[in-house]
Amino acid sequence: MATAFEAGTNEPGPPSRRRSALSRQRVRAAWLFLAPMLVVLGLVAGWPLLRTLWFALTDASLADLDRYEFVGPLNFLYLSTDPDWWRAVRNTLVFTFVSVSLETVLGMMIALALHTRFRGRGLLRAAVLIPWAIPTVVSAKMWAWMFNDVFGIVNELLLTVGAIAAPIAWTASPDTAMAAIIIVDVWKTTPFMALLLLAGLQMIPEEIYEAARIDGVNPVEVFFRVTLPLIRPALVVAIVFRTLDAMRIFDLVYVMTGNNRTTMSMSIYARQQLVDFQDVGYGSAAAAMLFAIIAVMTVIYLMAIRFGREA
Repeated sequence: MATAFEAGTNEPGPPSRRRSALSRQRVRAAWLFLAPMLVVLGLVAGWPLLRTLWFALTDASLADLDRYEFVGPLNFLYLSTDPDWWRAVRNTLVFTFVSVSLETVLGMMIALALHTRFRGRGLLRAAVLIPWAIPTVVSAKMWAWMFNDVFGIVNELLLTVGAIAAPIAWTASPDTAMAAIIIVDVWKTTPFMALLLLAGLQMIPEEIYEAARIDGVNPVEVFFRVTLPLIRPALVVAIVFRTLDAMRIFDLVYVMTGNNRTTMSMSIYARQQLVDFQDVGYGSAAAAMLFAIIAVMTVIYLMAIRFGREA
């Protein structure tokens, strides 16, 4: 078969040279097939990104986008000294770390439970995905009413069991607003983590577990020494996707708490500067910094994955 492919190149010379020509043909064909997608991606994502980076270097205003002056990195300098920006960065990092950590642990537990064989497993798998299927705005508004200090069912339940002495304004109090947002995000996105991890679990051959049971290996030891290493690729992909998604969180936080400084994310901060204050230049600088932070984190994750495979 290899000889037929090599002969198909119609190039004289040794087999290594013909194989090299075949590789070049495959690379050219791959780029040819990718070209339409790259063009569309450049128009949909590349042009708005370049436009944002350009506005970040100007003093453009939403009131008149046709008149602006080039100010260079001045917006980024102001951004680096803005305490509200750094508060938004801290809020985003705290939200990302706590929510992704909880979703990973809970998603793993749910995936392990759904991976076992029992009657009605298919129906339960479909039911678990319901929170993830609900639009984020709907989930946020629903939970905002549930957390309401007057009409909310959360306070009613806690008062009934004696966990609290008085109703709590969950989304209005600086002490509980971030916790309420994290609870909602964990409730909604844990099924996504469970789905990805369940796919990884289903790729593990059953013969491995049969051998472990025959050898009398403890189930906990099987999980840490067999299951966890084998699903590491799926686990890494799930964590990367959720981390990048959590870093750009906007709709859930904005619907539940608006422009509250105690919960403001980087995306909400950029939106506030662009829309509320109509400062396109400064808001674009904030959006560019958000993009840079996510890009750096993506590169770090990819390098970690690469080094992990090489190790």
